[in-house]
Amino acid sequence: MSLFNDSLKGLHKRLAKREITASDLVNESLRRIVEVDSHIKAFIKVDEEGARQRARELDEKLASGAERGFLAALPAGIKDNICIEGMTTTCGSQLLSNYEPIYSATVMHKLAQAEAITMGKLNMDEFAMGSSTENSSYHPTRNPWNPEKVPGGSSGGSAASVAAREVYFSLGSDTGGSIRQPAAFCGVVGLKPTYGRVSRYGLVAFASSLDQIGPLTKNVEDTAYVLQVISGHDACDSTSANVEVPDYLSALTGEIKGMRIAVAKEMMGEGIDPSVRERVQEAIVKLEQMGAYVEEVSLPHTEYAVPAYYLIAPAEASSNLARYDGVRYGVRKEGKNLVDMYLETRSQGFGPEVKRRIMLGTYALSSGYYDAYYLKAQKVRTLIRQDFDKVFEQFDVIVGPTTPTTAFGIGEIVNDPLTMYMNDILTIPVNLAGLPAISIPCGLAEGMPVGLQIIGKPFDESTVLRVAHAYEQETGPMPAPMVGGKTE
Repeated sequence: MSLFNDSLKGLHKRLAKREITASDLVNESLRRIVEVDSHIKAFIKVDEEGARQRARELDEKLASGAERGFLAALPAGIKDNICIEGMTTTCGSQLLSNYEPIYSATVMHKLAQAEAITMGKLNMDEFAMGSSTENSSYHPTRNPWNPEKVPGGSSGGSAASVAAREVYFSLGSDTGGSIRQPAAFCGVVGLKPTYGRVSRYGLVAFASSLDQIGPLTKNVEDTAYVLQVISGHDACDSTSANVEVPDYLSALTGEIKGMRIAVAKEMMGEGIDPSVRERVQEAIVKLEQMGAYVEEVSLPHTEYAVPAYYLIAPAEASSNLARYDGVRYGVRKEGKNLVDMYLETRSQGFGPEVKRRIMLGTYALSSGYYDAYYLKAQKVRTLIRQDFDKVFEQFDVIVGPTTPTTAFGIGEIVNDPLTMYMNDILTIPVNLAGLPAISIPCGLAEGMPVGLQIIGKPFDESTVLRVAHAYEQETGPMPAPMVGGKTE
């Protein structure tokens, strides 16, 4: 039986009894990558030599009777915008194809302390700009449930690698839904923590007031394990919140009787595919049957979230990406003079979606348009946050679909930016408000996974995990998909 069929708890016990080793887990991950990644293309780089070396070192430590880390020996995949010292970090862009960081992100130090083993870097939309991983400058990643479908984005490689059982968990980043949307498309669990809960130090910035690192896993309990490790205040990140980290595993009681759950009518109305709405409605009925009180509410400013986001995020991106000019980071394209070198480097290094967003952001911040666009978008952002605050005065969580449709076809809307942007309509409000939210599988529609989104109060990931875990225990985890005619 594949080790990927075992639970995290089961692996802990087997490691303690020395029935398996870290090398066994790494070998199984590498075997699976060789077996299926030619179909999925979740990885940009597989660090086989480094993973084997870390496994041997950990086996020696465990053989001596030393205490195991929280995620000891678990193979993990890392989105390629999270810095690892000495390992190429490309952000899915040709501009950073030769960039090797001289430091590691805080989350990577935390994973190292927990003794997880990094298997390599995962594919993504260039600089996290996209909802399908088709904007990667290396290759598109494919959905393990159907290789003709996208895995979502920008953390498409992170979601696909977990769904295909290439790694036990992965880290992604979520700026407007980039963890939750691919989690929904690929039938895995994806959590966006509260803004500030997880350090952004070492995460290559897209939109600094929106970006947040989070885990993608097979089930909710594994998400709680990973979140426990990566959460916490970090003096290296000025936006990191100095808020106590609770014991997330203790929140997984399986009991939600008496909890108050809100359903936002704006997230269940026009534009939601009927089959997606049906699966989500079934999940809501199940939550009621489990003893929760469910009531419909309104988030009236939700309809303005997408235009507000696509002013704020590109504006921040135009500022953050100004550093990539061929002087200090990444690839340099020679020119006749300094200005020509800037022009050639950015013209050849950036892909079309990145250029589009830089231009949008620069326009929104320009003299004469700042007040009319960017400032107004920030005011709308405040109204969206106030809508959530009002609902949370009476309710514990808000639930609804993660995405308006199931995974769409590769090449289907990649050349239609407006349609692509609207794919994040249900996830973007959460980022604008800085709230925690999780996507968990709630069934299939026409053979493709559907995601249920559970949104919580600021820094109340415990309640979000509690509801998600209780639902998962009642309905069972999503099975692994067939990949290339094989499953784990």
